[in-house]
Amino acid sequence: MLYHKIFSHSVSKEWVVFIHGAGGSSAVWFKQLKDFREKYNLLLIDLRGHGKSVDLPQAIYNEEYTFQGVTQDIIEVLDHLDIPPAHFMGVSLGTIIVRQLAELEQWRVKSLVMAGAVTRLTTQSRILVFLGSTFKRVIPYMWLYRLFAFVIMPRKQHAESRNLFVREAQKLCQKEFIRWFQLTKDINPLLRYFKESDLGIPTLYVMGDQDVMFLEPVKKIIKTHKNSVLNILKKCGHVVNVERPQEFNQLSLAFLKKQLV
Repeated sequence: MLYHKIFSHSVSKEWVVFIHGAGGSSAVWFKQLKDFREKYNLLLIDLRGHGKSVDLPQAIYNEEYTFQGVTQDIIEVLDHLDIPPAHFMGVSLGTIIVRQLAELEQWRVKSLVMAGAVTRLTTQSRILVFLGSTFKRVIPYMWLYRLFAFVIMPRKQHAESRNLFVREAQKLCQKEFIRWFQLTKDINPLLRYFKESDLGIPTLYVMGDQDVMFLEPVKKIIKTHKNSVLNILKKCGHVVNVERPQEFNQLSLAFLKKQLV
């Protein structure tokens, strides 16, 4: 079972489940813990092969990774802990995973908060995927990961986010990086389906105005998905919850509060 950590609230019955992105870990949410613990029960999960989820049964590593399989890992944790319908928060690739969870078992999801959401691969991101696919078996994965991190988060003010993801990615191994990278072949078909399938779940997108790879597709998707809203943080890049935690927390908590009315 995936590594997970719970922060229990003495009164609240509401849960927020945090899902990190590829190469990261639940450590990416450290700037959210203090504010969110005051109002909600929290569940943080490390995805397979990430953070402290590195000792899963060998059978999992032997099978091909799929978004559905990765999502089923999370569902296993939710079932084990008997977590009621909850609010789910994802960052970067984690936004695809929480959206997949909503697709598989919508009853579990009260609302979605999408930080640095990935809703479509742009030309730039497709070039990155092509380069990674071409060289993933011959170049040390950290070279590729540092390149990806710099392209996605290139500016000086993105350094903290970039360094955090690079530091957490160092806990992966080459084989695990390749397993996760192979998921990229499924991203575009899955994202096209998500765009066409509006589940009607209240969804908050929080994006940085400097997130040149992923902001524009989000602007388009909220035009057709009801119950979806977009907040854009100025002078901010991809990992908004790390770069602008105070604003991100305020927006997210206000959004969640509305869902309880």
